Amino acid sequence: MKCVHISASKGYDVLIGRGLLPSLGERAAALCRGRTCCIVSDDTVAALYEPAARGSLEQAGFTVCTYIFPHGEESKSGENFLKLMSFLAANHLTRTDLLVALGGGVTGDLTGFAAACYLRGVQCIQVPTSLLAMVDSSVGGKTAIDLPEGKNLCGAFYQPALVLCDIDTLDTLPRDIFLDGCAEVIKYGVLGSRELFDKLHGDYDLLQVVAQCVDMKRAVVEDDEFDTGRRQLLNLGHTLGHAIEALSNFTLSHGKCVAIGMAMMARAAVKKGFCPRETADEIISLISQFGLPTDTDTPAQEIYQTALGDKKRQGGSLTLVVPVQIGDCLLHKIPVEDLLGWIV
Repeated sequence: MKCVHISASKGYDVLIGRGLLPSLGERAAALCRGRTCCIVSDDTVAALYEPAARGSLEQAGFTVCTYIFPHGEESKSGENFLKLMSFLAANHLTRTDLLVALGGGVTGDLTGFAAACYLRGVQCIQVPTSLLAMVDSSVGGKTAIDLPEGKNLCGAFYQPALVLCDIDTLDTLPRDIFLDGCAEVIKYGVLGSRELFDKLHGDYDLLQVVAQCVDMKRAVVEDDEFDTGRRQLLNLGHTLGHAIEALSNFTLSHGKCVAIGMAMMARAAVKKGFCPRETADEIISLISQFGLPTDTDTPAQEIYQTALGDKKRQGGSLTLVVPVQIGDCLLHKIPVEDLLGWIV
């Protein structure tokens, strides 16, 4: 087992290993004063892992209730958020009690935001069951729901009490969803590790890769918890990716959209003179090697208009993450009206 400690406004451990889910109850009991717990999960993940999570928690002395919602990005909505809040109140959770986010990025975002808001803050344990959630969304305290106007526009920074990454849960992950997480892993290589990028071309130890990505995110979060500087680098591929995702009405997955966004930024970086053609070709080649898309038929003008509503926009400017070399990216602020020229 690997343990990565996050020293943020609230410190916590990210545990990465195999066979960790049965230890959830014991670890939760050591962190939580209360003994009532709500597991939050979508209908797909709940069918697979809710009984094991519930059994572990009950064995540790918790009274457990479970809130299950339909899988998919559509459930990261204000309506579902309020249903969850009412469920917590109806089950009499108190400030000393606990939420457990059991699932992928949608579950983690929704549950984390509910934990930040219910009674002005209750503890939350993240138990990510997708690769994307393990390497990215479960770590760092970003929680949110979507609005009709855009993705993640309503949220809070709220650090979990623990992140429990049981690599065994990835064994049941559909190949397509596993590849979504691979897009985020590639992102980490492009951002800060030539060694990780090269490793992905061949055989690699999944546990070691997850731990390396989490440790890279740890360094960024500890340096810039509230996303005002260096943490913005983690948005590589996301500004354009989020716009493409929204324009597809979320029929195109987050990971695929991030992959397209990274490829677009790589091509634009060459066009704008930030990086050599060889670097862009390497990035696009690795994305393609994993079976992820590198382009879209969505018109550039539509991507531009949608991206103007991105939460990272600051007045009349937007900060882009631009690759320079594999393992080296920079933050580049542009006037929003220049964004159209970066969509290539």
